[in-house]
Amino acid sequence: MGALSHIRVLDLSRVLAGPWCAQNLADLGADVIKVERPGAGDDTRHWGPPFAKDEKGNETAETAYFICINRNKRSITVDISQPEGQEIIRQLAAQSDVIIENYKVGDLAKYGLDYESLKKIKSDLIYCSITGFGQNGPYAHRPGYDFIIQGMGGFMSVTGEAEDVEGASPQKSGVAIADIFTGMYASTAILAAVIHRDHTGEGQYIDMSLLDTQIAVMANVSSAYLCSGEIPRRWGNASPIIVPYQTFPTSDGWMIVASGNDSQFRHFVTAGGEPQLADDPLFLTNPDRVKHRKQLVPLLEAMTRKKSKGEWIALLEHANVPCGPINNFKEVFENEQVIARQVQINVPHPTVGTMKLVASPMRLSKTPTEVRMAPPTLGQHTTQVLQEDLHFDTQKIAKLQEKGVI
Repeated sequence: MGALSHIRVLDLSRVLAGPWCAQNLADLGADVIKVERPGAGDDTRHWGPPFAKDEKGNETAETAYFICINRNKRSITVDISQPEGQEIIRQLAAQSDVIIENYKVGDLAKYGLDYESLKKIKSDLIYCSITGFGQNGPYAHRPGYDFIIQGMGGFMSVTGEAEDVEGASPQKSGVAIADIFTGMYASTAILAAVIHRDHTGEGQYIDMSLLDTQIAVMANVSSAYLCSGEIPRRWGNASPIIVPYQTFPTSDGWMIVASGNDSQFRHFVTAGGEPQLADDPLFLTNPDRVKHRKQLVPLLEAMTRKKSKGEWIALLEHANVPCGPINNFKEVFENEQVIARQVQINVPHPTVGTMKLVASPMRLSKTPTEVRMAPPTLGQHTTQVLQEDLHFDTQKIAKLQEKGVI
């Protein structure tokens, strides 16, 4: 039994931030009911290729995007624009502990499915809204997209090749970090609200903003600006305050060297056959190396090109210099540590057969996470939920289907 096996979550969210949050709760044992549009479902069901392949190697309708954020959920289809659909949501809300939604500000109020309406049905309801800019402020009614938030929140201003490199430009992250982090913060906020409810009997409203989150996760970069007033700049793969702490070319690829102190720098250059660099007055201490990085880095790059990536990593690990490869995803999932940690898991799925997933990184000794269900097919559990949870009879379900409510 998971830590949250006593919790029911009604997931009205789509795409990434909300579903990511709901999946975290589901992995911890919560019963998550995912509400989707009849006939279409979550937008990410159509964001492909790639699609999962069945056991014969044929593509299925299951997109990789949808798969990564919707395991351990039951899918029902409900048209919330119809009164009968709204009533289904109200009945499910009355049986739920948490609601997660990411509609535009005010959209659910016109259906009577906003927090103020639903808390009248269940006073201790925890209701989490996820939007681009939050529920107030001049941007509140704007739609929020991760890419735009990465730009507005400062992330892209410090990401990409260094500003003095010809042709350099700001870059977004390879994954939708504003969405992912907002989903993670939302999970934490919901858990805090559950604890508060369990102590006091009070529900509450949670207002999550992608922009707020993006600025918050800039961490030391945001803090550096607030402390100094100096606008942070892009450094590519280098650190603004530690040298050498960056990627280096080898004879057959790239590696990362994270030399955090003077001793590690000495071990690095000694392993590379250039011990004199550690005694050069320009490079004796980290502040010296930061000041003279333009002279030092080309010398180090000439040194690292003389050996292969594998040779360097073996040498530097032996010398206790922090280092690592830059793996493609084939190398990621073939890595011995990744295999030992069972990061890839296989679960049965009705159309794919055996579906490959990435395991939850949360490892709890007493209440471990588990994959109870593969990501559902569209509306897979509609009849089950209506019959078992709301006690609808077969005739009523058939009428709802005829009207396109489900």
